[in-house]
Amino acid sequence: MKILYNWLKEFVDAGTIPAKDLASRLSFAGVAIDAVEQTLAGELLDAEITTNRPDLLGHYGVAREVAAILRARSSVTSGTSSGTTSGTTLKPVEPKLHEAAEKAESAIQVEIACPELCGRYTARVLRGVKVGPSPEWLRQRLAAIGQTSINNVVDATNYVMFELGHALHAFDLDAIAEHTLVIRRAQAGEKLRTLDGVERALRPDMCVIADARRAVGIGGVMGGADSEITSATRNILLECAWFDPISIRRTSKALNLRTEASTRFERRADPEMAELASRRCAELIQQLGGGEVAAGVVDLYPGRAAISPGATSSIELTRRELLRIMGADVPDGEIESILRALGFAPARTDANRGSRDSLVAAWKCARPSWREDVKREIDLVEEVARHYGFDKFPARLPAATQPAARMPHAAAQDALLERLLALGYEEIITIPLVDEKLDAQFRAAGLSPARIANPLAEDAGVLRTSGAVNMLRTLEWNLNRGQRNLRLFEIGRAYSVRGTEPREQRILTLGLTGQVREKNIYEPARPAALEDLKGDLEALGELFGGFDMHPAEAGWLQAARAARIVRPGASLGRDASGDAGADGGGDVGIAGQLARRLAEEFKLRQDVYLAELALEPLYDAFAAKRAAIHYQPLPRFPAVERDFSLLLDDGVTFGRVAEIVRGLAIAEVEGVHAVDLFRGGQIPAGKYSLLLRVTFQSRQTTLTEAQVSDFSARIVSALTAKVGAALRSA
Repeated sequence: MKILYNWLKEFVDAGTIPAKDLASRLSFAGVAIDAVEQTLAGELLDAEITTNRPDLLGHYGVAREVAAILRARSSVTSGTSSGTTSGTTLKPVEPKLHEAAEKAESAIQVEIACPELCGRYTARVLRGVKVGPSPEWLRQRLAAIGQTSINNVVDATNYVMFELGHALHAFDLDAIAEHTLVIRRAQAGEKLRTLDGVERALRPDMCVIADARRAVGIGGVMGGADSEITSATRNILLECAWFDPISIRRTSKALNLRTEASTRFERRADPEMAELASRRCAELIQQLGGGEVAAGVVDLYPGRAAISPGATSSIELTRRELLRIMGADVPDGEIESILRALGFAPARTDANRGSRDSLVAAWKCARPSWREDVKREIDLVEEVARHYGFDKFPARLPAATQPAARMPHAAAQDALLERLLALGYEEIITIPLVDEKLDAQFRAAGLSPARIANPLAEDAGVLRTSGAVNMLRTLEWNLNRGQRNLRLFEIGRAYSVRGTEPREQRILTLGLTGQVREKNIYEPARPAALEDLKGDLEALGELFGGFDMHPAEAGWLQAARAARIVRPGASLGRDASGDAGADGGGDVGIAGQLARRLAEEFKLRQDVYLAELALEPLYDAFAAKRAAIHYQPLPRFPAVERDFSLLLDDGVTFGRVAEIVRGLAIAEVEGVHAVDLFRGGQIPAGKYSLLLRVTFQSRQTTLTEAQVSDFSARIVSALTAKVGAALRSA
């Protein structure tokens, strides 16, 4: 919402307070002002209005907040504060019309056929209006808040909407068949060409404004082109109504037509403002274009009891509750001046009404029609606190009812975070709402997404089933801004539905791209490779008892460049491509290089490597490993290392080699490591050389040469028999 400072000052005396200072005070009171700009119409405040405050979608509502903020100026001694004047009050809006003898009831007939969609409808008639350009001051103000000037009549409706926060619409009265309006549901197959020139198909759950022959407007959203105001218009029907917020929201979304009017109605505009806004707009049109206003107004209000309880709805505020919530007191005078300025009309009701600042003080407050969000005593406490100043309340924590305790997985997550940061990864936090079509490319078979019933945007319609979606978006965003070398991780949640069962699981997502070593005077630059991600995963696996990796297939990873991540010794019964660890099996995740088609879709011009792990089984493994820890003395006897230069067929992995060595059950084998890998030169095609280092150590005695030679011979024999390994002689 854009607010002109000079416009505000028409309703509240702000004295000589600079716009920037007022913006700061509004922000402290809960009306966030993002920026202050200079325009031809004066200083402009850019406010961020929360969805529960439709009263602030007009200058008059913001002026009410300003009046509450400046309420105490009357008690400030002159000269002690810049810009102080007498007390500040909100100036009333009191339109003055020059009405003709003709009555509005005789000029237009109105019927509400769907009171559940339209709770109030007012209609005024103006005759002999001269439609033309708006004056300069009006065009400047509209331009400053982002509105295009059309003509004096349409500009007047827009101006009053931004002034009082209630939307209006002007029809060409002569285009209304039989001068009759019916507010009804749209008929099946009915169509309407709106003011933007688009023909729209309507549904029976939509509210339309119709004349005796056809629909002439979509209630609360946009008028029809056939009855728009043109330079030839002379007689005007001015509509100001109240429409059901849920209906407006559904209609706006279904038609993909979001307007300033629909924004206000779907947030529940003040129904009591309709007649006042109509009078104000008629006054402004008469000032700008002349003409006569028919006497009175057609005002149908079938929803009065349901949508506008007004003064019949009261809320009690007690000092006891204020003290309980805020932990500090506020003087009676401040409480009453704040609530009075905001329109709550406080009245003392306790037995000690004559005693100031009594601990048992209580106030009965009327809920004004424009504050539908205030329904309970706690809401009044918030109103008092934010205008009194949160900074005036001491910072205190409530007394704990139970001792604090860490979550069961906290130690595992702390260890995981420490290891990831040590490996050079940086944490990201993303919103789990994603585009359904994009999420489908990473979704495992048999899973359905958890859909949002009322999504805020088309690209945020489901909860993610994989963290890879958000990770790729983050990598794309950084790469597009010149960040080329990235190691990122996210600890989050994935959501899915299998059959009818909704599921939620903790996941870890890794993303790696760019160079893992920049060029220096000793070494050339080295880009990231799948082996780097594998090494990082092995480092993480040390926390959880280790990982085994096996070939996998996943549509979002390159063929032959993907691996399943499995807990050691677990069965290999299924593919882990997206539902890792969910069924308690051995699979905990998947890793690999992003498929080329997805890299092109995200416009990633360098290789990207991803991994995703289910955290629940890892946290369980961490706890089991910690529980199994036992202490023993350091070995008294030296270790012996033996290197084996093996010639292996392509396709034989180091994991398979290590599995064979450990499978010999030689108790003295302490470690099996890959030291070097070489291809080319004298190595035949289809083979490679692997330098394998095995560490032997006994806790009972010093190993002899004969024992080590025996172990080595058994290892070579097993590797020769099972994978066709051969020792290189040169």
